[in-house]
Amino acid sequence: MLELQYSRRTLRFNFPARTSRGALTEHAAWYLHLTDTTRPGLLGLGEAAPLAGLSPDFRPDFEARLQALCAAFNQQRFSPDTDLEPVLALVEPEWPALRFGLETALLDLHHGGRRQLFSNPFSRGEAGVPINGLVWMGDAAFMRSQIRKKLTEGYSCLKLKIGSLDFATELQLLAEIRAEAGPDELTLRVDANGAFAPAEAPSKLEQLARYALHSIEQPIAAGQWAAMAEVCRHSPVPVALDEELIGVTDPARQAEMLHEIRPAYIILKPTLVGGLAASLAWWQLAEEQGISWWLTSALESNIGLNAVSQLAGEYALPGFPQGLGTGQLYHNNLAAPLHIRAGELTFDPAGSWELPQAGLLD
Repeated sequence: MLELQYSRRTLRFNFPARTSRGALTEHAAWYLHLTDTTRPGLLGLGEAAPLAGLSPDFRPDFEARLQALCAAFNQQRFSPDTDLEPVLALVEPEWPALRFGLETALLDLHHGGRRQLFSNPFSRGEAGVPINGLVWMGDAAFMRSQIRKKLTEGYSCLKLKIGSLDFATELQLLAEIRAEAGPDELTLRVDANGAFAPAEAPSKLEQLARYALHSIEQPIAAGQWAAMAEVCRHSPVPVALDEELIGVTDPARQAEMLHEIRPAYIILKPTLVGGLAASLAWWQLAEEQGISWWLTSALESNIGLNAVSQLAGEYALPGFPQGLGTGQLYHNNLAAPLHIRAGELTFDPAGSWELPQAGLLD
């Protein structure tokens, strides 16, 4: 029989993570501990870490909902070989982080409790997944120091968060990067987090295009389908949807949105869209309409980051950088056999994990 418990760890950033919703200094990660009473020592572990300002389930009653989930799950007395579908039926779509944590805990248990959710070159330690180096919002000096560090570390793709400085300063930062490395050497992505007003977006995108950008994420705020469609239609920089996907859970509505907006890319964040299976459903809808995608973590600890990385190792286009570099942001992250070398994330299947203790609320 399967049993479900939980724990919590308060993750603390190495520096305030400035987002479009404000500065974050800490982030709560909830861990779902799934055990099999017939196999002592076997543990499936998942992470639910709803993100302030973005996750639909970042709510005061999150722990109460998690407690209710554990009670309902344990009352069902699921067998060890139970399928995913009846388990996920216990969690409504408006709790995407919770669905992600439950889904990945069950997948981990089914695959031996080794944090290897798939069998592929990444999970076997045979190949890395290329990632973009993330440059966080901040003052110009702070962003310059991050850029220099990422270039020194050998990244071939950088992603800059923009929208917090004046636009002229952000353009100057891009010019400085391009003076160091041209588009043949370095791929540049920017993420506006919806910072542009629809009326100003065309002019700003024209100016950004001078720096040979790979893409811009969410140039205007989510929920403006007609305006976003117009931006995508005329933008000289390929547009990727990010926040636009959050909370859109009906498959027909998802397909309708992609058809109307016609972005070049969508960004899949399993914590925000409802898990691995939900991400794959988005991917399939996008590919049917000729839209590309990549995966990004959403400030999870190494447990959640690993699950997203395992998914990338299974389905991501080889050589295409994913957004999986957030494990370095915390000074009290759980130790894990995930390593970044020369712009690639690697996994050591023989490495050791620091595992949270069930029932511990840190």
